[in-house]
Amino acid sequence: MSESKAWIAGTSGLKLTPDEIAFFRDERPWGFILFARNVGEAAQVEDLTAHLRDLVRRDEAPVLIDQEGGRVQRLRPPLAPNYPAGSALGALFKQDEEAGLRAAWLLSRLHAFDLMKLGVNVDCLPVLDVPVEGANEVIGSRAYGNHPEIVTAMGRAAAEGLLAGGMLPVMKHIPGHGRAFADTHHELPTVTTPLDELAEHDFAPFRALAHLPMAMSAHVIFSAIDPKHPATTSGKVVEEIIRGHIGFDGLLMSDDVSMNALSGDYFDRTKAIFAAGLDIVLHCHGIMEQMTAVASCTPELNGKALERAQRAIQYARKPDASDEAEIREEFQRFFEVVA
Repeated sequence: MSESKAWIAGTSGLKLTPDEIAFFRDERPWGFILFARNVGEAAQVEDLTAHLRDLVRRDEAPVLIDQEGGRVQRLRPPLAPNYPAGSALGALFKQDEEAGLRAAWLLSRLHAFDLMKLGVNVDCLPVLDVPVEGANEVIGSRAYGNHPEIVTAMGRAAAEGLLAGGMLPVMKHIPGHGRAFADTHHELPTVTTPLDELAEHDFAPFRALAHLPMAMSAHVIFSAIDPKHPATTSGKVVEEIIRGHIGFDGLLMSDDVSMNALSGDYFDRTKAIFAAGLDIVLHCHGIMEQMTAVASCTPELNGKALERAQRAIQYARKPDASDEAEIREEFQRFFEVVA
């Protein structure tokens, strides 16, 4: 039996409230996720991450963040420079493949320098979605390109850069968000593409990188597989595509349970996520009423899910001997970043 329950929690601000302290101590999330609202100065973020781990009594408890570059970057100057988006890295790859791959690795290595010192040890990167013409911009410039081969190569380099810095990567959004013609924060998209085309295009980067330790699901309906349920709540997509065709046996977490692509109240959404076979439910907003509902029907982390969680933690390496100033200088040769 685990010491944790199978969920990742957000928090409301720069410091934990008395209610949050008592709640997290009782409800023992496996991990936490930070957003811009949780980020002030360096010492404050260090204190917050240390406090969260202290509450759940696990020094290795994952603290996640979405630090991609471009518009999805929670740490900003002065804690981290404004980094380029995945599409800019992909454009460099098209000009010079070796330079593009090196830049992707360097950027992830810089993310690790920025984040690890603050107590953040998991970055929700790489984005392995492959957008198609006309798709909603919710992915857009976050993607490395429109070809699965480019996305696979760049995603692999990005993941390796994080691992070299001692961080864990989370590939997203499995089995693919690139065809979504709606923003899943607001509504549920349906993809009607035939299965063979999905396998060749959308699923390919995830299949190539299925060895990575963690993945985040897509709130997208794939009507060729399950016309009623988005991947996040579809046992068929999880079993046949994510675990089957893609071959991913790592820790599978939901995208944010708060997003409007999912239907029902928080209790129903959470139950549906676990019923579909996901290992962990993610709740991002730090709203106590919502968290209480999610935690109330979240099981202890045990069985196969616990094995995957433990394997994910063990996947982390010691940081390599890279020199931060040298890495920054090398990256600046590819991209001017705004400090």
